[in-house]
Amino acid sequence: MSRTTATGQNKRMALVRRKRMRVTAGVIVLKGKILIARRRPEDRFGGLWEFPGGKIDPGEKPEACLRRELREELGIETRVGDLLCSSRVDGPHHSIELLAYAVEVVSGKPEAHEHDELRWVEPGALGDYEFPELDRPAVRLLQTLPAALSRHSRRSRP
Repeated sequence: MSRTTATGQNKRMALVRRKRMRVTAGVIVLKGKILIARRRPEDRFGGLWEFPGGKIDPGEKPEACLRRELREELGIETRVGDLLCSSRVDGPHHSIELLAYAVEVVSGKPEAHEHDELRWVEPGALGDYEFPELDRPAVRLLQTLPAALSRHSRRSRP
């Protein structure tokens, strides 16, 4: 067997063993500001900001996951809208895909049940906050979409 073939097989084997995970994030807009949440210090990526959401369970649809996670994390009922963007980070043992959706609050007021702080931030100020690598494509997109954000903000009501 040639060295090239063995190397190719090793790469394929590494990909097969890599755990794949899909997560959701909710982009909640109110009066032109976006809700972000800071992870607790003891959590993975503690102290970094994120768009609230979480891991998709086996057999669960992304939209159902996001509604469940926002109910658990923020105590709100929501309507999940359009997929705004997706991103993926590949590590040595895992691959994580993030699906970021526009979200409308239909009842409740967001409260930090699983984060240490929530903030409503102007889109242009998102870059002032430190986000995990997986969230950064959504941050960049949201900084360039003020018109789209204002359409969603008229419908959300905390």
